[in-house]
Amino acid sequence: MRLKYLPALAFALFSFVPSSLIAQQGPPPQPPPEKGSMSAMITEAISGYTRIKTIMLASAEMMPAENFSFKPTPEIRSFGELFTHVAQVPFALCGSLSGTPRGRMAPITATTKEEAIVVLKKSFDACDAANASVTEANALEISGGGFMRGSKMGTIQKNVAHNELYGQMVVYMRMKGIVPPSTAMRDRVGQISRCMEETPGKRLLMWRN
Repeated sequence: MRLKYLPALAFALFSFVPSSLIAQQGPPPQPPPEKGSMSAMITEAISGYTRIKTIMLASAEMMPAENFSFKPTPEIRSFGELFTHVAQVPFALCGSLSGTPRGRMAPITATTKEEAIVVLKKSFDACDAANASVTEANALEISGGGFMRGSKMGTIQKNVAHNELYGQMVVYMRMKGIVPPSTAMRDRVGQISRCMEETPGKRLLMWRN
């Protein structure tokens, strides 16, 4: 007989617990935020570099050769000169990164499309090798001087930041009726996503195109 009174007794006891005490307890504590490893940070930095390298090379390939001397206004660099400047700075940055400082480089002269692409690829090849030398053990080592001074990790990111000149290249390409590669890549991804949602059977065909 006594058991039937237990629910009522429990309710009565709980009713006397102050609401302020219940409120103070609050929700359960959240787990600490996830922390990435140094190796993951290096991978992220190199991934950003690889993306801008791909876009830069595509920009040079997409512009017709006769437009490499094009300047929207006389006071600024030609389209081709933008690429030689882009190639010049990474040579110095990546030299510092690999432990072979090059100092201040003389301006690179390349007037034709073919010449500009050659020096651009040579610059990126040097940086690919330098980036591959960065490890968890040396990523925070400081070297270089002036603009080039910084950690190896920071130098990779600085190299990406310097390629902000791509924003200037976009204007040149748009003025010549060319869709910039970053926009073309984004549209391509959207096209593939829509195709995969609407007609799964076309997935392989879309990726091959």
